[in-house]
Amino acid sequence: MRVVIVTESFPPDVNGVAHCALQTARHLAARGHDPLVIAPAVAGAAETDAPCPVVRVPSLPLPGYPQVRVALPSRRVAATIAAHRADLVHLAGPFVLGVRGMTAAARLHVPAVAVYQTDLAGYARTYVGAGEAAAWRRIRAVHSAADRTLAPSGAAVQDLVEHGVPRVRLWRRGVDTVRFRPELRDEALRRRLAPDGELIVGYVGRLAPEKQVELLAGVCELPGVRVVIVGDGPSEASLRGALPGAVFLGRRTGAELARTFASFDVFAHTGPYETFCQTVQEAMAAGVPVIAPAAGGPLDLVDHGRTGLLVTPHDAGAVTAAVRELARAPALRAAYGRAGRATVEGRTWETVGDQLLGHYDEVLGARTAVVA
Repeated sequence: MRVVIVTESFPPDVNGVAHCALQTARHLAARGHDPLVIAPAVAGAAETDAPCPVVRVPSLPLPGYPQVRVALPSRRVAATIAAHRADLVHLAGPFVLGVRGMTAAARLHVPAVAVYQTDLAGYARTYVGAGEAAAWRRIRAVHSAADRTLAPSGAAVQDLVEHGVPRVRLWRRGVDTVRFRPELRDEALRRRLAPDGELIVGYVGRLAPEKQVELLAGVCELPGVRVVIVGDGPSEASLRGALPGAVFLGRRTGAELARTFASFDVFAHTGPYETFCQTVQEAMAAGVPVIAPAAGGPLDLVDHGRTGLLVTPHDAGAVTAAVRELARAPALRAAYGRAGRATVEGRTWETVGDQLLGHYDEVLGARTAVVA
């Protein structure tokens, strides 16, 4: 099968869309298919880790958030899909580049599968305080043109269906349970991060307004607790002021990230607009109990009272109270960590990659039936 993956982001970018697109390309190649990726150009990008050809289209940094690149209009999208003789186009988080990919696929009569990954309506509320209806109109227009939309969580499926998006199916994300595992807990790293033996509460993710990392301010004030922040983004400077005593490690990837995850005592995610929340799965794979908002993707991932605690979204006091509860109960933390690891052990990228191929086959079969 010849598949063109049109993605709004791809490594060396570090985010959920980029990571999922990379894993998709890897799985297709491993299963003997012929993938090709179209992604925004990134200054100095190297494709050494890419499992297939990557075509970069011109892009500009998003104003105020240079880590995010926005693709510019380019005829290269349609030309690449045609030259690859694609059987199917996979649209990863379609918004700008993905819209062009959808248009090209329709013109070339190539079936398209759109993967919903970003809560654009939530971002509109966060960044401009309005525009949620406009964001949903764009989401509905793009995804309605696809042969199938794949959503990563039950909450995301419900949102899409309620806003009029047709042909929605559930497709969750995998996690690397070999890379992320409890055995990587590093006592030397823990001593550097918490020299007085404090309980380490970690956050991993973008430092941006929609993530609401400032909700950890009360946790920073708890005695015997050290907050550790992994990631970068436009909110870093303000968060350094808002989270006194927190340790900021910057961006970490690969083995270093896995070792850091395993060295946490508690993982706390604060963002209420997650369609999935891959870092929650990675924390669970590392055997770390999770605190997350009872909204979006975490509703599917965190079994409240068994693998972690779900708290009221946007509520700093609820986050602080949950950390306080776990800080007092080491046996409970250990039990949550073990249950979390057991929960994700079957959620490998190989497993979900094969599920994706099943969706592809169904879409191609439906197209063939219509033509016949």
